[in-house]
Amino acid sequence: MKLVRMLMLIAMSALPAYPGFAFGQAAPPEKNWTAPAHKIHAQALIETLMRVNPGLLSVTFHGTPPGEKGLYTMFAGSWPDRIGKVSAADDIMVIESGFTIIDPRWNKRDPESKFLVLVPMRDRNGKNVGCIVFGFRNPQAAEKTDEAFLHEANSMRDGLQSQIADHAALFAPARLGPDRRSQAASS
Repeated sequence: MKLVRMLMLIAMSALPAYPGFAFGQAAPPEKNWTAPAHKIHAQALIETLMRVNPGLLSVTFHGTPPGEKGLYTMFAGSWPDRIGKVSAADDIMVIESGFTIIDPRWNKRDPESKFLVLVPMRDRNGKNVGCIVFGFRNPQAAEKTDEAFLHEANSMRDGLQSQIADHAALFAPARLGPDRRSQAASS
């Protein structure tokens, strides 16, 4: 428990150093990227995670799309209408520093009780290629510990690692169906 608290304090103390976190600064644009017309590999990974993990409320991938510099965006997610949304300061901190953030959403007025874990996304070679935000359902009676949420998030992240060849592979056309044709090729 002490380790979890220490990690949270480190993460919270670093937030003010990131762009857009300063008091009085104008809000960034809502969206800064448009996804390709075809489904990308990252989106297919998220859809599979959501289908096989009923305890998840949401999953989003954040990072810099190929060919962009200094642009941080949500490039895949369980809410497709939010894809292209500007990444928040905490997402960027995970991308840039490799920190893990545990957010129990204390005193938040979320429509459904949830618990967030932000972890670095890694490719099969162990290189950080973005940030994964896991939103877990957290009913009041569940009494699940911070450590349990962190363990579950790390297990899911580690399970994805072998399916991510590299950063560019996340943006490649999704491979669908038993014949493994890409959606872009079948459109």
